[in-house]
Amino acid sequence: MARLTRAQQQERTRAEVLVAARQEFAEYGYADAKVDRIADRAELTRGAVYSNFTGKRALYLAVLADAAEETLRRAEPPLESPGSAGAALGAFARVWLERLPFAGDTPGSGHLQLRSLTGVLDAGPAGAALAELVRLEALLLALSLEPRTGLRARPVRLAELTLTLLHGAAALAESAPGTGDPFALARAAEHLAALGPVEDAPPPHLPFVAPARPVREEWAAPRGLRDEVTGRQAALDEDGVVVVLGVARLSAAEEALRSARPHDAVTLVVVTSDPAELGQLARLRITDLVGCLRRVFAPAELPRLRIVLDDTGTVAEAVGGLPAADRTEAAIRVRDGLIVARADGRGAGHAAADHSPDEADARPDNQSPPPLGTPRGTAPR
Repeated sequence: MARLTRAQQQERTRAEVLVAARQEFAEYGYADAKVDRIADRAELTRGAVYSNFTGKRALYLAVLADAAEETLRRAEPPLESPGSAGAALGAFARVWLERLPFAGDTPGSGHLQLRSLTGVLDAGPAGAALAELVRLEALLLALSLEPRTGLRARPVRLAELTLTLLHGAAALAESAPGTGDPFALARAAEHLAALGPVEDAPPPHLPFVAPARPVREEWAAPRGLRDEVTGRQAALDEDGVVVVLGVARLSAAEEALRSARPHDAVTLVVVTSDPAELGQLARLRITDLVGCLRRVFAPAELPRLRIVLDDTGTVAEAVGGLPAADRTEAAIRVRDGLIVARADGRGAGHAAADHSPDEADARPDNQSPPPLGTPRGTAPR
């Protein structure tokens, strides 16, 4: 038998630790789980565990993220998407609520099924990142809903309201398993669409954002990247906008998407200074939400926003030597294989998306941006 390479051995050790950690968390829950017991379960030393994970929180987030990816791989896409916003919200809620624990579940196993973060995150950087991730989740749901609303108003706040309902039901079920009727909750989510759009003013800082800087530079786009929304390769050399955002600034993705032109490829690159924990948190929340969307909406009608998780900082470095920091905010506009505009700081995505390098590329003043849910490569009617 051929000897394993160092990388293969490390990957095997990591997998063994994750299996043991999942068993430990299912039996004891997050608070009472012990790294020493996880090492014993995996028949490894404590040092071997810490050589692969920074601590118990990183382990727990990795276990949840792996579970979310496993669910995503099993997701069967529908032949057709729901025909109305109400039907879509109801279908989304039914899929999302499958995670609710049953009355007979142990607390630990119930928390794992819920992807529960209760008692795991603090109010510091992790809490700030979670708040931004929730807003990104709402944006992704809104992107799928918008073509079904019959309105040009933003459904982002409606999506946020739906997610608030679902997370509230999960919090109650976590402390009292068996409470909450999933079918009644799904009907409630369906009726939320009847509320219509919730008014939402544009961010007040946008009028003060400096324009993007015109440049003309070769764009060596990194290869082999995955779009987390579709699971396909993300080609960053297509005409459009690449926005690099730290996990504490993800809500700025909406600004870039709103300012983009109808045929722009808009790519959100997520970076963090803490890939072991905040990177896993981002992977968990995005994978979990996308897994639900893929079971409700046909592949061609998934959100047009592409998402790349850049744990290694490869894209951030290629864009311009950017730091992989939690508050990083920078963007480039790509055209014909060249970087034609750069922007950084607050509102960078909006500035790069709004940039018009020449008259032929400019959008007429009387032409509004396409609906958020316009499928990739499709011009609005």
